[in-house]
Amino acid sequence: MKNTIFEGAGTAIITPLTEKGVDFESFGKLIDWQIEQGIDAIVVAGTTGEGSTLTDEEHKAVISFCVDRVANRVPVIAGTGSNDTAYAISLTQYACDAGADGMLLVTPYYNKATQKGMIANFTAVADASTKPCILYNIPGRTGCGLLPATIAALAEHRNIVGLKEASGNISHVAEVAALCGDKLDIYSGNDDQIVPLMSLGGKGVISVLSNIMPKETSLMCKKFFDGDIAGARKMQLDYLPLINALFSEVNPIPVKAACAAMGFGEDYLRLPLTPMEDDHKAVLLGLMRRHGLIA
Repeated sequence: MKNTIFEGAGTAIITPLTEKGVDFESFGKLIDWQIEQGIDAIVVAGTTGEGSTLTDEEHKAVISFCVDRVANRVPVIAGTGSNDTAYAISLTQYACDAGADGMLLVTPYYNKATQKGMIANFTAVADASTKPCILYNIPGRTGCGLLPATIAALAEHRNIVGLKEASGNISHVAEVAALCGDKLDIYSGNDDQIVPLMSLGGKGVISVLSNIMPKETSLMCKKFFDGDIAGARKMQLDYLPLINALFSEVNPIPVKAACAAMGFGEDYLRLPLTPMEDDHKAVLLGLMRRHGLIA
């Protein structure tokens, strides 16, 4: 059995940006609030953190800033995956040296490697890491997906300890859980499937929702683990309209708008992402008011 990096809710945190660059003041404010609200981990510079449009210098600075600001209060997991294995290794080594507690490694987008190629890719990165690694399976964004047998093979690596599963395929999750057992911790990568995934042995969620509801997202997981399945299920279903609104446009467009409405930086994204459409935004803000998140 491998060591678990975290159990519960880890926030796939946004990176507040302005036209001039990273808004570190707002970023620090958001990090502190997340921890005060009881979040279980922070995942920095991933998809939600717009890692793919940060410059190399910004990507490293964001990771270092997050590690320093968190100051060991919760685990920090750095998004260091890439479609270029050499770059992923370099960024992973930087994050390890910066003090991140774990790495999040996305499947190699655009290149669309074979299963054999993905085993070689993740093995090379994990070999170079001094910290535990979480695989990130999100075929809808990357164009390639990890098969259960591939995940099981990778789970044999000493540094590959987890999987963020965002395929939306519960049957896939069940097969991975059956094949890997306690060799791999599984986290939901979809906020609408937190409870279903935990029912198959999952350790929690790497969440977009928790950017704006960290306490509640963590509590949903805690209720489940404490045996209050009905309570966790009710929270999952009660938040479903808000979750759907947060994904009414491609992530992180809606959550950036939501965080800005709560005072965490500007509603600013880098192209090719653009601000949220007015009709979608009206629905999102209305649901946030219903939940008492904004006035």
